[in-house]
Amino acid sequence: MLQFRAAKFDDLSRIMEIIKQAQCYFKEQGIDQWQNGYPNPTVIKQDIEKKESYVLTKNEKIIAVAVISFEEEPTYHQIFNGKWKSQQKYAVMHRVAVDSSFKGMSIASEFIFHTERMCKENEISSIRIDTHEDNQSMQKLLAKNQFSYCGIIYLSDGSKRLAFEKVLI
Repeated sequence: MLQFRAAKFDDLSRIMEIIKQAQCYFKEQGIDQWQNGYPNPTVIKQDIEKKESYVLTKNEKIIAVAVISFEEEPTYHQIFNGKWKSQQKYAVMHRVAVDSSFKGMSIASEFIFHTERMCKENEISSIRIDTHEDNQSMQKLLAKNQFSYCGIIYLSDGSKRLAFEKVLI
């Protein structure tokens, strides 16, 4: 049985284990994402402080982590070669990572399900997310969960990302 809950500071080391697994996976796949020491413990602590970090547990062991934020994402103000599907309030998912021994078990889809539930509870009409153009596994996950490709955004450091949105209402 999977449990969804807010992350706690006590979870930091386990969250970082999962982040490190994702960093290794990206490196093995030749994906230039999360290869510069990001996200690091300071970033994860800030996510927890802002009450935006969530985990999925199985038998009380954390098996996945993600940020779910209801704050506006500044890098989403400008989108190139496309447009957002909605101009309403949206949630943002960031830093989605699944323990490598649970990959292929729809764990990330479970996170999306819980994000949708939180959105409905807060009268939020869509979810936005971005990913590296080489991150095919994330793009497949988004397609499987009815996200639409919207265009290109650039992170504050200038990195290019593909932007997706799922309208809920």
